[in-house]
Amino acid sequence: MPDRITFTIETPTGPRAASLTYERRGEGEPLLLLHGIGHHWQAWEPVLDILAAERDVIAVDLPGFGDSDELPEGCPYDLSTVGSVLGAFCEAIGVERPHVAGNSLGGLLALQLGREKLVRSVTALSPAGFWSEGERRYAFVTLRAMRGAARSLPVPVIDRLSRTSAGRTVLTSTIYARPGRRSPAAAYAETLALRGATGFRQTLAAGGSVRFRDDVADVPVTVAWGARDRLLLPRQGVRAKHTIPGARLVRLPGCGHVPMNDDPALVARVILDGSGG
Repeated sequence: MPDRITFTIETPTGPRAASLTYERRGEGEPLLLLHGIGHHWQAWEPVLDILAAERDVIAVDLPGFGDSDELPEGCPYDLSTVGSVLGAFCEAIGVERPHVAGNSLGGLLALQLGREKLVRSVTALSPAGFWSEGERRYAFVTLRAMRGAARSLPVPVIDRLSRTSAGRTVLTSTIYARPGRRSPAAAYAETLALRGATGFRQTLAAGGSVRFRDDVADVPVTVAWGARDRLLLPRQGVRAKHTIPGARLVRLPGCGHVPMNDDPALVARVILDGSGG
C-alpha cells in the first residue's frame, strides 16, 4: 500500500502543512518518479519493479493529483513552488539528492530540480516547456478536452469502456501509442484520477507562460521522446537538446506521450542508464 507523509512547507502566509502520497520500492540509490498532469503515481507501475531491482524507487502523487492533497490556499502551482515542495518531501522521507525521472509535467519538474541542483541526475520523458506557442495551445486544448470527457462520462460508462480494448482506446489513445496494452483496472483508475484531479486547473493555468530556456549544468540529463507522441510532438525534443546541449537525446520507437506502458523495458533501461546504471 502507498505511504502518506505530512511535512511543513513555506507559503506566502507562513509555514503550512502539506501531505503527499507515494509508493516506495526497492533498494539502492534513490530515484524519484514524477507523473504528468492529471495522472497519478501508478503511471509508473509498468516499470516500477524493473527499476526497484536496482534503485530505491519513490513514485509520488504530485500536489493536487492522485491521493495527494492540494497545495495550501494561496500557494501557486508554478515550477518554483512545486519544486520546493518536492525538495521538502525528499527531506521529510530522508532522501538527499535523488536521481529523478519525470514524464510530461513531471519531466519539466525534473528539469527544474536539476536546474536547482537538488538531484543527482535527470531523465525527462517528453517534458513540457519546449513547445512553440501554437504547440502549447494545441496541447492545452487537448488536455482540457480529455479532462472534460473524463468528468462528463458517468463512472459506470468509464468502467464499461475500460473493459475492452476499443474502450481503452477511447479513454487513453491520446497518451498511449498502444492503449490496448493498458490493463482495464489501470485505464479505469487513471480516468478517475484525471476526473478528480483537484490541482488540474491551477497547474494548467500556471503552465501557460512556461518555457524552459535554461541549460542544466553539472547534472547528467537525458531527454527521451516517444516517436508516436501525439500530445507534445517529438520535434520538441530537438529544441530541448538545443537548450540543454549536454543532454543525451533518446528516441523511443513505438511509444506515445506516456511511454512507460508502451515499452516498459526500453523506458526502464533509459532511466537506469541516465541515473548511472
